[in-house]
Amino acid sequence: MIVRHWRSVLMVCTAAALVLPVSQAFAQSAPATTPATNAEGATVLQKIVVKGNRAAPGSVADTPLATQIDKKELEKKQVTNYDDIGRSVDATVNYSRADAGFSLRGLSGPRILTTIDGIPIPYLSNSSRQGAFAPANANGGGDTFDFDSLSSLDIVRGADSSKGGSGMLGGAFVLNTLEPEDLIPEDRDWGAIVKSTYDSEDRSIAGSAAAAKKVGNTSILFQGAYRKGHERDSKGNDDVYGRFRTEADPADFDQHNLLFKLRQDLEGGHRIGLTAERFRRDLKTDLRDLQGTPPIRSYLVGNYDGRELRDRDRVSLDYDYEAQSSDAFFSTARATLYWQDLKKESGSQGRTAANVAYGRNNSIENETWGFSGTATKDFEYSGLSHSVRVGLDVGVSKWTQYSSALCPTPTTCPSLNNQSEVPNVDSANLGVTFEDKIEIGNSGFALTPGFRFDWFNYRPSTGGGFESNPALPRFGAIYDRTEAGMSPKLLATYDLTPDVQLYAQLAVGFRAPTVDELYSRFYNSTQGYAQLGNPNLDPEIGRGIEIGANFDTGGLQGRVAAFHTRYQNFIEVVTTTTPGFTTFNYTNVSSASISGLEANLIKTFDNGINLHTSLAYTYGRNDDTQERLRSVAPFKAIVGGGWSNDEYGFDLSSTLSSQMTGNDNAVTSFDAPGYGIVDLTAWWTPEQVKGLRIQGGVYNIFDQEYYNALAVRDVNLSATSSQPKEWYSEPGRTFKISVTKTF
Repeated sequence: MIVRHWRSVLMVCTAAALVLPVSQAFAQSAPATTPATNAEGATVLQKIVVKGNRAAPGSVADTPLATQIDKKELEKKQVTNYDDIGRSVDATVNYSRADAGFSLRGLSGPRILTTIDGIPIPYLSNSSRQGAFAPANANGGGDTFDFDSLSSLDIVRGADSSKGGSGMLGGAFVLNTLEPEDLIPEDRDWGAIVKSTYDSEDRSIAGSAAAAKKVGNTSILFQGAYRKGHERDSKGNDDVYGRFRTEADPADFDQHNLLFKLRQDLEGGHRIGLTAERFRRDLKTDLRDLQGTPPIRSYLVGNYDGRELRDRDRVSLDYDYEAQSSDAFFSTARATLYWQDLKKESGSQGRTAANVAYGRNNSIENETWGFSGTATKDFEYSGLSHSVRVGLDVGVSKWTQYSSALCPTPTTCPSLNNQSEVPNVDSANLGVTFEDKIEIGNSGFALTPGFRFDWFNYRPSTGGGFESNPALPRFGAIYDRTEAGMSPKLLATYDLTPDVQLYAQLAVGFRAPTVDELYSRFYNSTQGYAQLGNPNLDPEIGRGIEIGANFDTGGLQGRVAAFHTRYQNFIEVVTTTTPGFTTFNYTNVSSASISGLEANLIKTFDNGINLHTSLAYTYGRNDDTQERLRSVAPFKAIVGGGWSNDEYGFDLSSTLSSQMTGNDNAVTSFDAPGYGIVDLTAWWTPEQVKGLRIQGGVYNIFDQEYYNALAVRDVNLSATSSQPKEWYSEPGRTFKISVTKTF
């Protein structure tokens, strides 16, 4: 049980709650400034590395450990895909292709929480068919949104499940979609924006449009986007079939999203609303790297394609409240009742080298009905100012997985397919949050004790596609699991000046095992191996300390932080070999430590010049083996500068990374070398056409060959199943241009 861990922190929080009748509050960093124009007409840029007060009270991102990237910054940095965040905006962020999601502080996949408008996006996985470059890898979930639909993106770092619940071991990505007020100017009752983008990296063309209208107290918003493109470029140029191909496989994709919002303002500070959202992406790839002559390659040249599907739908009823007077029962309140369906598929189809029909498809789906609510109360007691927050999260989900295969004839269906490797699972979860921010007079000091209680229940079924799984009778029954955990937190902040805030936090992170880790079964008796889940797994725990500062003095804004987190009950795959048989089994085996330093700084001058840098150094170690963790990205820095005024501007920046550090347990894996790439962007907002913005960028100007260290960390270049090194490389010189018109 998690409750027995880190009792000292829990006792501190409990004592504070007993001595000072408190609950919880939101932590707030130094106030952000708005862009200003100097006497020469040059724009003094506002950067968003400092957490402002945009995050709603009670939000996961309502903490000094968070930074916000608003829509203007996403547009200025030309962020159109997941890799752009860690390349152009924040060095602490990386993208993990194996998990199809973001990586923070050496963790990714189910150890990173992703929410959209306060609704968690679950992590889907099937360990029997995973791998960064595997055609049947359908893992992920956090990659099912469109950047053009966002009003802001908050990055919360560190293990702190008191804020977000299960899964927040490395941090959280908090996605906030557009609201009508994001488009409607103060002096009008309507607003709109249209945008078109071309990106040579994947030769994609994208278009998006959003419009909002307000009639009395009713507001409505429509937003839609469409993107069509091809394969992501690389530095390889050998357009051959099979083992020695280095050029990227040809691909075509279609992506679209739709967003609808209806908002009704009521008397007394209440607002109710309806939200509907849809995202879908279809990708088809000509898998030329896997086509050729046996035994090195097994599929017919010109007739073997891969397919990937990402699909997410949600509908929610939303409620917001802001008190109109100090004597109201609650100061703020938010609630969402939602339905969400998330589905991912990945597979391949064609013919084998023997000209036999072949097809495989791995489908994973989660359907959730849930409720999320939070309320805050501000009051004074015994000379102390309190801001109490209570929260409730409830969800019921159905998880399904199925691996289908093409049958060449009705009597020759492939073995180990047309089955479920993960059973159907009905799950329920409950989370209760309590937090209090206690401000001590006008001293500038605040103490925020808090905790979250999480409970979950899994109920697997042995029917359906899992009934035909041959691993079920051999490796034992699966059974229900119920577990609970407590995640305490203690945050201290001190406003050194009105522009500088210091903070220190002790917090616990908690992650319940996934249904895949608990119940997956894959048994290949012919080749003598099995991949197995473990229904006896304990939840993972992270206990961390972080100290840092947020500051905004007008000309200098930024954050610095140092952290150390100790993780226990890490869930990893352990390989056990006996004569003639190998088992890959999920087990709680290791403890790990991850420490690091982070900094984001920007200096702006009155003449419009700005200098900026973002640095991230993280060190991770398996405390059992003393080996470095290969899930931790090497040191990375984004360094640059630019100039702008009201009409035009430019930015020149460089992304620098050190070499991936190897270890004795991965001597055959590819250690990506260090690199330095340079990007140049420029924009123009002509005075003659109000609301028009034309922007372009040249990326990797010097056409350097470089590699994503996390993407290739498990690649063995000497294996015949791998491609030459260049096949795994990142794009060379590319350009991107966009035209935006705001009405």
